[in-house]
Amino acid sequence: MHDDCSEGGCTMRANVGDQITVPGRSVGMADHSAEILEIRGDDGAPPYVVRFDDGQEGLIYPGPDSVVRPR
Repeated sequence: MHDDCSEGGCTMRANVGDQITVPGRSVGMADHSAEILEIRGDDGAPPYVVRFDDGQEGLIYPGPDSVVRPR
């Protein structure tokens, strides 16, 4: 995961083309994987426009349990 950590906590960082995994919202739900298409925050921070594996696209604000993997 790309993180910028300081005394104030960690901020997620990503680049276009990176993959993000968003955990399922409840026990038994599958994780969701997506490609980051656009970064709307400053300096790689969320929110992100993504395309999920099933082809759907959307704007997400990933939680702290999401993981970004470089392309």
